[in-house]
Amino acid sequence: MFNIFQLIQNENMKIYKRLGTWIMVGAIIGIVLIGGIVTKFLLSNDTTGNWQQQLEIENAQLAEQISEYEDTPMISSNAISPLNEQLVINEYRLANEIPPVESETLWGFMISSPDFTALVSVFVIVIAAGIVATEFSTGTIKLLLIRPVRRSKILFSKYIATLIFALFMLATIFVSSVVVGSILFGFAGIDLPYLVYQGGEVVERNMLTHIISLYGLNSVDMIMMVTFAFMISTVFRSSSLAIGLSLFLLFTGQQLVMLLSQYDWAKYILFANTNLRQYISGAPIVEGMTMTFSMMVLLVYFICFHLISWVVFKKRDVTA
Repeated sequence: MFNIFQLIQNENMKIYKRLGTWIMVGAIIGIVLIGGIVTKFLLSNDTTGNWQQQLEIENAQLAEQISEYEDTPMISSNAISPLNEQLVINEYRLANEIPPVESETLWGFMISSPDFTALVSVFVIVIAAGIVATEFSTGTIKLLLIRPVRRSKILFSKYIATLIFALFMLATIFVSSVVVGSILFGFAGIDLPYLVYQGGEVVERNMLTHIISLYGLNSVDMIMMVTFAFMISTVFRSSSLAIGLSLFLLFTGQQLVMLLSQYDWAKYILFANTNLRQYISGAPIVEGMTMTFSMMVLLVYFICFHLISWVVFKKRDVTA
């Protein structure tokens, strides 16, 4: 009897034996390498010698901007708060001789590497969109379902295999960014901490931990869209529809929410909640939203996507 681990192993073998999978991996490594070369040779900006002076200028500009915002009744406190926090962090840097992380350093390059998760999302959506639909289009679903295993386990194994592939791609970005960053920028400033404003004071945190958290936060949008693509693939048995619709929403969802942000009900839209970094580096898209609220909304969508997939897949007739 096939257990769940054997099913997941079989699905992984299907994914990694494809030439297209390794082309995706090569594309990720190539993009990271190109990004490092561009940062090193085309975006070089030597500011290490006068960072104190630049921070003092920035602080003066921040103070002026805060004063202007406070005199404008239409601007909410949510827009002013990030400016105050940045001002306090800059003053902490000056007082403790902690320079900001430059882009032409290992940490600076690695901080920007989580942005590549958007490309990973595209690749994983392609896998998720085809992992179920392809079984129907090729007729192999019949061979799969004659095995003495429940349909729910088959569907679950396909989804887990997709998430494992996503994790593998994220690890590829991380490792390649470490290698490329080390070679191009060396290890200068490796001991610098990450500064965060928390509880009314500036706190020093480990930079590597911060970078890993960025990968986690950026992955939320990817997981939700991959789950959505998996559902569309299961329900409509069409990989092209799942890919097209998922990619369209992936790249336009945030813009749609911004257009509707004036309405309170917009906070219940999926894409208003997928960017959890909005609670760390700025104000939420819709005023009044919190991290806890977004996580609850995401959980509801996540459960609904899987429930729809499970119900349809379990009841689908594959004998025809």
